[in-house]
Amino acid sequence: MTVPLGGIPLADHAAVYAALADAGFTDVWSAEVNGADAFTPLALAAAWQPGLRLGTAITPVFTRGPGLLAMSAAAVADVAPGRFALGIGASSPVLVSDWNAVEFTEPFRRTRDMLRFLRAALRGDTVDGAFDTFAVRRFTLERPPVVPPPLLLAALRPGMLRLAAAEADGVILNWLAATDVPRAMAELGERRPQFEVVTRIFVCPTEDAGYARTLGRRMITSYLTVPAYAAFHRWLGREESLGGMWQAWAAGDRRGALAAVPDEVVDALVLHGSPEQCRARVREYADAGVDVPVLALLPTPEVAAGDAAALATLVARLGPGAREAA
Repeated sequence: MTVPLGGIPLADHAAVYAALADAGFTDVWSAEVNGADAFTPLALAAAWQPGLRLGTAITPVFTRGPGLLAMSAAAVADVAPGRFALGIGASSPVLVSDWNAVEFTEPFRRTRDMLRFLRAALRGDTVDGAFDTFAVRRFTLERPPVVPPPLLLAALRPGMLRLAAAEADGVILNWLAATDVPRAMAELGERRPQFEVVTRIFVCPTEDAGYARTLGRRMITSYLTVPAYAAFHRWLGREESLGGMWQAWAAGDRRGALAAVPDEVVDALVLHGSPEQCRARVREYADAGVDVPVLALLPTPEVAAGDAAALATLVARLGPGAREAA
């Protein structure tokens, strides 16, 4: 499950993590956009539910310096030895430049350089030298983790997918349908032992299809108009189905862009239906080769109108432990 859950203060997440563990969820993965940072929710989970595995999906490679990113990762690895995976990625110009005042240049090379730096730093090496996109002078972690975390790379198109396959311990996929997974997997080639495929999956567990599609359209026009994601979906073969949205968006017609997103695209990228139906759809990703399907829970009218008990019931119905009962 992606954490933290929306609408619940971090201070109240002890009950959330307990509910997730009780429902059979094995992992909690954080993101880093404009809500919580990537590491604080995981540090809390490590203390409150020491049986959960932790991961970041993702931590941007531009918004922290190399040394700070290594220290942040080492701290979580220290409190959760052998249970933490560090996912990194380029992120986007909006997050990096507009919100963090950092120049977004050469994302592929910056990601590759940060991956190589972190590999050395987290095993306790002294890193001294110039990479293509930055230079580090004699950096050594004071507290290198006893168990260095695996390094996973967020990837969309062939270049980054091949980099992940060659140098990372896993890959993180995002914004794709279960039927798209084989296309991405083909670029990875033969997977090395222990290499993981992690995928974030947007889930809106409501039987109000109109609500779910309205929310899904808003998300799709917000995300898939970003150049990197637009190029990704063109590569996946959605030029015809999403071309109208891209044209309207480029012309400044936001309403037209929303209206141009076909139902079938929303339904493929944002899972909705009963919790049991959503769980079955998530299984399709696993059947396609995903090792760690990570749900990103979207707000539903039922939970918004209810209370903490309604959310706990929803989590229980979504969790792996509910399969037999379903």
